[in-house]
Amino acid sequence: MKIAVIGTGYVGLVTGTCFAETGNDVTCVDIDKAKVKKLSSGQVTIYEPGLEKIFVRNEKEGRLHFTTSLEEGIKDAKIVFLALPTPPDGDGNADLQYVLGVAKDLGGLLQKDDYKIIIDKSTVPVGTAEKVRTAILESALKSSSNGADLEEAFDVVSNPEFLREGVAVDDFMKPDRVVIGTSSE
Repeated sequence: MKIAVIGTGYVGLVTGTCFAETGNDVTCVDIDKAKVKKLSSGQVTIYEPGLEKIFVRNEKEGRLHFTTSLEEGIKDAKIVFLALPTPPDGDGNADLQYVLGVAKDLGGLLQKDDYKIIIDKSTVPVGTAEKVRTAILESALKSSSNGADLEEAFDVVSNPEFLREGVAVDDFMKPDRVVIGTSSE
């Protein structure tokens, strides 16, 4: 399966690499050109036990790719993971600017005949999936005449991560729980 992971921080890089290890074709997207250049040349940008070995193997086997282009990253993907930073805002709440910013960008790129599942891995409050859906649809309406047709072209799913530093690869590959939430049937 073709998967896109938006964001190559801790969660994104572990998620993308582990999905590649299970046989998926993964493209990771990040706006940081220097980081993408390092990753594309085989350099792991974070330390996590066991990650480098599977990263190198999957990059060599052609299952793990990196780009700065969101359009290129999601082009053939059926599933798009959002693994973006959600730093605390001034009130201590999750700042959703990066998540909603990418959602708006997706709204301009999604096509009605290319169904995708958008999965939020970021640490976000309850109700964020609906905000992501709304941001995608509003952006689509502004950017094209077929924005209203996108209503059925995607679903938004929440799948929070429970990765612990130092054992994140094992946590991903052998999770003790998986939480998934969506309003889609």
